[in-house]
Amino acid sequence: MCEHDDFDEFARRSGKLTRRQFGAMALGAGLTVMLPRLANAAETKGAAVEVKTPDGVADAYFVHPAKGKHPGVLIWPDIFGLRPAFTEMATRLAESGYAVLVVNPFYRTKKAPTAPEHADFNDPATRQSLMTLAGTLNPETTTTDAKAFVAFLDEQAAVDKKKKIGTTGYCMGGPMVMRTAATLPSRIGAAATFHGGGLVTDKPDSPHLLIPQMKAHFLIAIAENDDGKQPAAKDTLRDAFAQAKLPAEIEVYAGTMHGWCPTDSQVYNHDQAEKAWGRLLALFGSSLA
Repeated sequence: MCEHDDFDEFARRSGKLTRRQFGAMALGAGLTVMLPRLANAAETKGAAVEVKTPDGVADAYFVHPAKGKHPGVLIWPDIFGLRPAFTEMATRLAESGYAVLVVNPFYRTKKAPTAPEHADFNDPATRQSLMTLAGTLNPETTTTDAKAFVAFLDEQAAVDKKKKIGTTGYCMGGPMVMRTAATLPSRIGAAATFHGGGLVTDKPDSPHLLIPQMKAHFLIAIAENDDGKQPAAKDTLRDAFAQAKLPAEIEVYAGTMHGWCPTDSQVYNHDQAEKAWGRLLALFGSSLA
């Protein structure tokens, strides 16, 4: 295991949130907000799938338009893992013309669901369980998985290999997005992080130091309370992308709290989540065409 890994930074940042703030990220199966359906949404096909990796078999969900070939997208979920809120987001992307794989990053330890329904992060046992799961991941596991997941996408008949792949990540999935873009620069054309934790650290393996290895265009959507805790991070990211001559839209979303994008989060912010979704579609439309 790498001496410095993304989990270290995630744990440090989570410790800075108040119990109410982080507890509000709890799952709320049954409380999930239904996403609006596009008027011209493509008919989709989706199914649970298994993806072989060098470390085992990952459970995941793959959904795509029923007809044709389309750009592939890899989604890295937050600490609560693969669940209905994320399969719904994957389906919504598929309705817009993408072949989408959303994964269980904890497959080495446990198949999805990896968190109980209505999980309360304030509950000591639940918190310990989730943090222990997160602690099984590191930059090496992300690199291994990114290669396997992208290879899976490229093997699917619904994926257009002539077009670049997109990737998105939420919370702890933010660093995974950056490592994916750096590991597979020739395939990853667009990348987006939403309230990503630990994108900029003072460690020698900080995700932002990988930007010179990337070729993807980026969207980085930052929660307002995360920005309050690390206000210099956005400027560090802007400088790094500028030096690498990579387009990057980096914005603090006013009034948002860490975890505001998944519809099952108790801090879900509909208006700002829809704004972020619109920016994601704009990024994919311009970079994966």
